[in-house]
This record gives sequence, structure tokens and C-alpha cells, in this order.
Amino acid sequence: MTILRAVDLYKDFNSEGNITKVLNNIKLEIEEGKFISIMGQSGSGKSTLLYVLSGLEKPTTGNVFFEDKDLSMLSDNKLSLIRRKSFGFVFQFYNLIPTLTVEENITLPLELDGVKKKQYKESLDNVLSTIGLSDKRKSFPYQLSGGQQQRVAIGRALITDPKIIFADEPTGNLDSKTGEEVLQLLKKLSAEKGKTVLMVTHDNYAASFTDTTIYIKDGKIV
Repeated sequence: MTILRAVDLYKDFNSEGNITKVLNNIKLEIEEGKFISIMGQSGSGKSTLLYVLSGLEKPTTGNVFFEDKDLSMLSDNKLSLIRRKSFGFVFQFYNLIPTLTVEENITLPLELDGVKKKQYKESLDNVLSTIGLSDKRKSFPYQLSGGQQQRVAIGRALITDPKIIFADEPTGNLDSKTGEEVLQLLKKLSAEKGKTVLMVTHDNYAASFTDTTIYIKDGKIV
């Protein structure tokens, strides 16, 4: 089943009257439950494609459909709701809040939505178990390795039980061993939990963990 679809997608950036074409007539379909990588050279448009597909950026023209909902037709509030409830985000830099513990960082999206602690206790325990950090729940980011911090970021993406996880260079700030652990976790989320994972990477080894690789060159799929 197709969960995400892009139709005739273009994205331009306008800087002081200079137009830079970043995405050029992108058409693609993402199947539910697949682990997919997007690869391309620096400046090819791969991260921009991820941001447009996830609703973080609006296309210049074209449409993105999530479960047949046209994201470009939604109000800002409805689009924000989809991003909070149905999409999870993992970035190269973990973006953890240093004064919050592991479990507080993970549950931050729920706290911001006003969800009571007793409502997410079981979900939190399950997420901590999935990312292998049950014994670190009271630790602070400075007490964790880079790989552990990225696992916390993945846990934060998972806590809302999203349908799609968008990951932008999630291993780019990690050594090879911890990077592989993160990739194994993402693969497990797709294979065992049925999550759709869309990952931007420049690394062929990272892409080897995925089911399918989409190659971008000069804003086009090649």
C-alpha cells in the first residue's frame, strides 16, 4: 500500500531575485513499512526532498499526498497536527534538551500536547525497551555516548507512534560502530514494527541497510 506519494514536484529557492531550482519534476511512491534511502551528492536536493515530503517545506508546485491527503491543501494547523501525530523526525544532530533526562526528552512531544504521564507510561516503557535504553531513563544527554543520544532522538520520534519516520543523515555524526547500531535499529523499526522509514544519507554502507534506494541528481530522480 502506498503511504506517501509525490506528483510533479518542483522546489525553487529565491534569494534576492536569484532563482535556484532544487527539485525538478519529482514523481515517486513510498510503500508502507519500507525502509528507503535517498542518496545524492551534496547539493543534489536530497534533504530538500525529505523536507518537502514531510511537510517541513512547501513545494513551489506539485503535490505530496499522505494517505491520499494532499498536504498542500491543508491548513497550517492540520499540517502541524499530521507532523506531530503521524510523522517522526530524526536529524544528524540529536537536538536533545540538555537539562532534561532521557525519558523527559523522549516524552517532550506528548508533554507539549498536554498528554498526562499516566496515559503514556506504558508507551514510554515500550519505547525505552525498543531503543535499548531502559537503564538510562534518568540519565542526562551529557552522560550518554553519541549513539545513545541518537537513540534517544529516535525514541522521541517514536513516542507518538508515527506512521513515517523521516531521518536526515542520522549516522552522519557517529563513528562507524555506533552508526551501524542506529541503522540496525531503524531497520528493526521497519521490519518488526511496520514503520515506514525514509532516510537521507550520503553513505553507501548506510544505504545497504534499506530496502530501496532513490538516487537524486540535480533535483531529479535518476
